[in-house]
Amino acid sequence: MGLRALRKGQVSQRCRGQHTPSLATGIASGGRTGVWTGCKGAGTLADSIEFTVSRRGMIVGGAATAMAASAPAEAQTRKSTMPADPPAMPVTLKVNGKAHALSLDPRTTLLDTLREHLHLTGTKKGCDHGQCGACTVLVNGQRINSCLSLALQHDGDSITTIEGLGTPDKLHPMQAAFVRHDGYQCGYCTPGQICSAVAVLDEIKRGVPSHVQADLNARPQASGIEMRERMSGNICRCGAYSNIADAMAEVAGAKA
Repeated sequence: MGLRALRKGQVSQRCRGQHTPSLATGIASGGRTGVWTGCKGAGTLADSIEFTVSRRGMIVGGAATAMAASAPAEAQTRKSTMPADPPAMPVTLKVNGKAHALSLDPRTTLLDTLREHLHLTGTKKGCDHGQCGACTVLVNGQRINSCLSLALQHDGDSITTIEGLGTPDKLHPMQAAFVRHDGYQCGYCTPGQICSAVAVLDEIKRGVPSHVQADLNARPQASGIEMRERMSGNICRCGAYSNIADAMAEVAGAKA
């Protein structure tokens, strides 16, 4: 029996001389329909109203009410118990040949220090999890992912970013090779690729072994597979890998 029929004064069939189960009875017995049973015999809309209730609706409604009532108190508690920021600490970084004395939150990464405090935005923030290599810089000649390293760890260290490798008027040989071989497309990963490529050739020159090296007692060679393996931590989502390998091979004087 719909609401329209009830508005016309028709009587619910459930109320013609019958007592239908109450709301509490319907829920307890697993039913989904509850009926107000205040009528005796024929009834009207005022004394015979049928509606639907579900367990899920009651649980969700109750939970939402409880959360709404408790949220302000919990938020106030969290606000009052938040620990204070740690005091800033001094650190001196030698970046691209210039010393910088800074006072930093001890939680600041080297990447954020370079970009936000020293405004050297050539070093890119990609994944911020050390998985893409876009933030690669050279620290004391060795490449690192600057997003995984705290600035305070490098007090007194010499740091080289893409800005320190060369200038537009005088490019580093690796930068010039990337241009000649079109070793980039969007360019976002390029600073990290170039810094890593410079470090890779230095690693090979110093005899640092790699995973693909067959004889760990022999000096590594600047072969294509050797350079590709060492560059595997630098991701180029544009897919310029073959051109990057060609650029590195040109600088190394080897065949990619």
